[in-house]
Amino acid sequence: MSYKFLDHATDAIIEVTAKDLKEAFVVAADAEINLTLDQDKVEEKGQIVFSANGKDISYLLYSWLEEIPFILITEGFAIKRLEFDIEEKDGYKINAIAYGETLDVKKHNFKVEIKAPTFYDMEIRQDDNGVYMRFLLDL
Repeated sequence: MSYKFLDHATDAIIEVTAKDLKEAFVVAADAEINLTLDQDKVEEKGQIVFSANGKDISYLLYSWLEEIPFILITEGFAIKRLEFDIEEKDGYKINAIAYGETLDVKKHNFKVEIKAPTFYDMEIRQDDNGVYMRFLLDL
């Protein structure tokens, strides 16, 4: 499981590889969090419960990628780790708990604010070798 940032002049393009869909969503979230701050400097002192919904996997990924910066910026909560399940019933839903602490710009080395995820150039492939995702974040 891994992620890498691809070159782009103004935005962030992220590629994710993982063994399964759940791991891919973990890696996507970690990439987004680490783009914003230093996740390894966050301590687990509290938690926030949240969810993401989508009519298909692409919409679920978009919703997931939208929730992470909302928690980081709007809620002011730095995320150390996530626990969640993906449900498939009339679409997809993630019920999640984010563990972390109040965002401290200096302590967590705040880097950049993510405006929004996009559907532009989004790709998700699942096969016997695992899951591949590529997505663009508007910075």
